[in-house]
Amino acid sequence: MTVIHSAFTLSLALLAASTPAFAQKESNAKSATEAKAAKTAEDVAANWTTAPVIEAKKSRTGKVTVGGRTIGYTETAGTLTLRDMNGKPTGSIFYTAYTAPSTNGKRRPVTFLYNGGPGSSTLWLRMGSFAPMRVQTNEPQAVAPAPFPVTANEDTLIGSTDMVFLDAMGAGYSRPLGDTPASDFYGFDKDVDAFAKAITRYVTINKRWGDPKYIFGESYGTPRSAALAYKLEDQGMALNGVILLSSIMNYGVRQSGLDVDFIGLFPSYAATAWYHNRIADRPADVATIVEQARQFANGPYSAALAKGSDITPAEMDSVAQQMSRLTGLSPDFIKRANLRISLSRFRKELLRDNRTTIGRLDSRYTGMDDDAAGDRPEYDASSTGITGLYVGSFLERLSDMGYDTDLTYRLSARDGADWKWELSHKAPDGSTQNVVDSTTDLSAVMRTNPHLRVIALNGYYDMATPFFATEQSLKHMMLEPSLQKNLQFKYYESGHMIYLNPQSLHQMRLDMERYYAEGAR
Repeated sequence: MTVIHSAFTLSLALLAASTPAFAQKESNAKSATEAKAAKTAEDVAANWTTAPVIEAKKSRTGKVTVGGRTIGYTETAGTLTLRDMNGKPTGSIFYTAYTAPSTNGKRRPVTFLYNGGPGSSTLWLRMGSFAPMRVQTNEPQAVAPAPFPVTANEDTLIGSTDMVFLDAMGAGYSRPLGDTPASDFYGFDKDVDAFAKAITRYVTINKRWGDPKYIFGESYGTPRSAALAYKLEDQGMALNGVILLSSIMNYGVRQSGLDVDFIGLFPSYAATAWYHNRIADRPADVATIVEQARQFANGPYSAALAKGSDITPAEMDSVAQQMSRLTGLSPDFIKRANLRISLSRFRKELLRDNRTTIGRLDSRYTGMDDDAAGDRPEYDASSTGITGLYVGSFLERLSDMGYDTDLTYRLSARDGADWKWELSHKAPDGSTQNVVDSTTDLSAVMRTNPHLRVIALNGYYDMATPFFATEQSLKHMMLEPSLQKNLQFKYYESGHMIYLNPQSLHQMRLDMERYYAEGAR
């Protein structure tokens, strides 16, 4: 009985559906539902916060005094729209620029600056380094909450160059547009391509093709700069200079089973031990202990590590004693670590007797862990001490100048995003690198453009990108003698963010002024 009733009901339904009136009624109901859904989607979309396709810009003027000279400048916050080969908008890059008029009739240089990450916003360089206004820090110590100490920057570079600070895609206010997925930007070559497009766009719309052009990258921004310089050159934009701040050029040094990383870190260990007064026969200045450690790392230490398990007990003892003299660590601890002291262990061990750890970005900073017996610090005291100051002060400045957006300013593009490292870089010779080594790009572009001048700025207390590792990478580009003069190194008594130290920032500004002046000859 149930089967017959169900069949009868189904037959009536099929019959009704086959009649025009029933079909029309069903169609109308479907259309009303779709219209309601579309209206809901429109209402939701109207409240979505997206980056602008039409490029935004907000400007104001200011003045700053540098070395007794007052310089007027224009500050601009805006966006640059990136497009694919068909002209479709794919992304919006946020920037802040500082420009000044020429005073001698010569074309003013323009420098593009960015932080690293990968995927970091550029508020650190923007608020801490060479812009006409900066936050005041007296590191190495944690800074206080608001109100924020933002003042005129006596060490701005506006007297030597215009500056454009760019946020990486997905960081700051930079965002993909339309249906372009973030994954189209989250890889080494993809990231380089986005920066190349942004720089080209800025140069084009601001009519800067005939002006000297420089790029300035910090941390991960340094391997980006090497590949970016090559890409821009390949696309017809020859740069005047590449500025590398706190560099890591070859990520291969960190591969498991290799000793290169231990060697690259060693002179930084010695500098840190000198600063914290852990060296018995302490020289008067840090440069002296650094040079001793550099010679040891290049000689006996490298030779000992290369022997692996073939090293003799006598040589093990000798090398451990020399390491102890330069780092303040006990020979017994060094030998138990097989002469290979990881960064985490060093940061925990050096001041363990004081229940104190040292920073990674800047080893002068100290912190306190809950567990003083652990083998690694629980946090980086040199990082946590400044974030609130930088974020709050930058957003306040944007608000003051009237730049309005409902977007959230992201410190990093990597929040919830998958950055693709593997097989992510095609080298100039066409090979695909499993681990990025952009010294291949930098050496290639320095040979292609023999006028390109590269300067590496290094902090003695930077444990994230140690200066000796930078030397090792850049000095293995095997440049011809005629090109070696185009590569120079500068050193400061500071950490990864050299500009946190007012004295180091001042010296770095003087060094950079000379660098730009030499390029203008």
